[in-house]
Amino acid sequence: MLISAVILAKNEEKNISQAIKSLDFVDEILVGDDNSNDKTEEIAKKNGAKVIKLELILDFSAKRNQLIKNAKGDWLLFIDADEEISKELKTEIISLLKQPKYAAYYLKRRDFFWGREMKYGEIKKVRKQGIIRLLKKNSGHWQGKVHEVFLTNLPVGKLNFSINHYPHPTITAFLKKINYYSTLRAQELADKGIKTNILEIIFFPFGKFILNYFFYLGFLDGPAGFVYAFMMSFHSFLVRGKLSEIYSGRYVN
Repeated sequence: MLISAVILAKNEEKNISQAIKSLDFVDEILVGDDNSNDKTEEIAKKNGAKVIKLELILDFSAKRNQLIKNAKGDWLLFIDADEEISKELKTEIISLLKQPKYAAYYLKRRDFFWGREMKYGEIKKVRKQGIIRLLKKNSGHWQGKVHEVFLTNLPVGKLNFSINHYPHPTITAFLKKINYYSTLRAQELADKGIKTNILEIIFFPFGKFILNYFFYLGFLDGPAGFVYAFMMSFHSFLVRGKLSEIYSGRYVN
């Protein structure tokens, strides 16, 4: 039974090597290069991955589905370039796939920010419930241009151990990423005919901060928890501000 690991990457020269090295138990590693202008492709190839150039479209599900067509494995393992498979999860996957019970599996994710493991707030759900990242080929498809999810009509299992995630090493990197993704999300909402208003622009980000920082106990993660909750609320503000720009005919970037 072959396992293909799939990584989407754009300008990830600082992270891609660590991600690939954590996948030493799979039969094939595909790196979907999303038009990088750094050394991502060079480093990926040096570490034994096969690099596939992706189409220049703002649709992450389409990119993932494109990579599935290029994969040789019976099973597919998706990770991001700033993630790695923990040793415990590696052992669990190897054992599981000897006699799998389901066609897809939720993998939990542990997020590390500012040198500490985050346990509350924005990441609380994915830490406990996980996201579908391990799946049998042809068991479903990815959907959603930006915050893409894997959809299947088949029963889904859940693994015990986690992917390790190392996002946003600096405030500058965090701001750059939320600026990029908020533009994509605003355009996705506009394409669906969804509009916003001044009350939503003001109060939705504020409500999201209250939810993540207080109700989801983000304050227990210390200063890092406050920064994370604030930045994700700012992301929500940018999405709605840019959505308003789109409908007013202004340039969005």
